[in-house]
Amino acid sequence: MKIIIRVALVLVGLAVILVAGLLTYVFAFLPNVPLEEVRIEYTHERIKRGEYLSRHVAQCSACHSERDWSRFSGPFKPGTEGSGGERYDRPLGFPGSYPASNITPHNLQDWSDAELLRAITGGVNRDGRPMFPVMPYPNYARLDREDIYSIIAYIRSLPPVKHDVPAAETDFPMSIFIRLIPSAPEFSERPSRTDKVAYGKYVATAASCAECHTPAERGRIIEEKLYSGGRFIQLEWGSVEASNITPDKETGIGAWTEMDFIQRFKAFDKASGKYENDAVEKGAFNTPMPWQGYAGMSEEDLAAIYAYLMTVKPLKNRVVKGKVVR
Repeated sequence: MKIIIRVALVLVGLAVILVAGLLTYVFAFLPNVPLEEVRIEYTHERIKRGEYLSRHVAQCSACHSERDWSRFSGPFKPGTEGSGGERYDRPLGFPGSYPASNITPHNLQDWSDAELLRAITGGVNRDGRPMFPVMPYPNYARLDREDIYSIIAYIRSLPPVKHDVPAAETDFPMSIFIRLIPSAPEFSERPSRTDKVAYGKYVATAASCAECHTPAERGRIIEEKLYSGGRFIQLEWGSVEASNITPDKETGIGAWTEMDFIQRFKAFDKASGKYENDAVEKGAFNTPMPWQGYAGMSEEDLAAIYAYLMTVKPLKNRVVKGKVVR
């Protein structure tokens, strides 16, 4: 009996040493995403491309600005672009508090291009802390390096806005797991627009369509249910269920034409004057989908996304549109 107890104590001791060693390694050496030696030239072409990507595709401007939830889909308030402050925190189901940071030159003036590149595509802050992937940096890590350079050039050109945002907080045990998420980017080459499906997949990745329109378990999207909708997105005013955008003809967008798809977005294009009355009464349906931002995508890019979505597996999943859960 004494031998069994001794063996058990030895095993417990070894387990404690092993766990302590692993934790020491995780907190001392992770995340391990090295800085690249890079200095970006802020050309007019890059700034223009970066504005398009930030405002209308990757939605940097939508998240890192103050959104006006009295209007449909919460467009960012003029004068707040890049100033941060939108909160993704515990009441919304997050394992901590993750306020969108100020990405205007007021806050980033001391950041190097290399540090920005690592944050956007590797998920590591300037001080080496891991970033929670509410900002979909794993997607940005698969884009063309030149597109990321353009985004950096654009946010460098924003007017500085003095707005101090509190640091992110991560609760235990996510405070351990979050250190395992960041990794070095695997950049790709932007496909030719002539390859409509490949290019559409690229744009959909940049726009992080799958992040909202795919069910998830423990924060990870379920690949077998890609784009089938049903994911609940929680905000302060309630939660909505993301639509099925697979080519299923009954419950998805399989019966839509390319023009139907394009016009669904362009209906929210302010420049066209097609959508003027966007005030939302308190308690009425609203959506976190930044329609006004995506509406600025070119018809060519929207058509490419449609072409790509028509190639994914059609999945039946009927989502009640316009339903708000409080």
